[in-house]
Amino acid sequence: MASTIYGMVAEFKSESQILNAAKKTKAEGYNRVEAYTPLPVHGLAEIIGLDIKDTLLPWIIFLAGVAGLVGGFGMEWWVSVIEYPLNVGGRPLLSWVQFIPVAYECTILAAAGAAVVGMFALNGLPRPHHPIFNAKRFERASNDRFFLCIEAADAKFDSKRTAAFLSTLDALSVSEVED
Repeated sequence: MASTIYGMVAEFKSESQILNAAKKTKAEGYNRVEAYTPLPVHGLAEIIGLDIKDTLLPWIIFLAGVAGLVGGFGMEWWVSVIEYPLNVGGRPLLSWVQFIPVAYECTILAAAGAAVVGMFALNGLPRPHHPIFNAKRFERASNDRFFLCIEAADAKFDSKRTAAFLSTLDALSVSEVED
């Protein structure tokens, strides 16, 4: 069975090295770039192009909250007006003020559930194994090394040219990552 290439990964020793490498990589025209660091590196996400504003998650949460509100209010209306109407003291059957607490709680419940499920779905989780774990010495990414990966899905990716480019960035090592 022939193995496919996930990308090319370079290992760095410090934050400043990976920041400089990320800047040069983006300047070179690579767009499918991922960084793996043992600690947060200020400015790295902006350099490699991770933009939180491009996510669908707020819209998913909002629509689920509206659905929860409508569902909660609709459930109470159906029970109070259609299925089990009780006329107590001449009060109207559709007394919307008493429906607010339950409708509010249904809104929060639906929005919170959608936030969790949407986050997992949009992040592609659960994913027990990611191809980057096949990289040499990647276990040090959680200790003291910084890794920059150019994915093979990038339009500019060429195995030999990408490896040559990464080796010019003062990397400790450059290796191919199998998918």
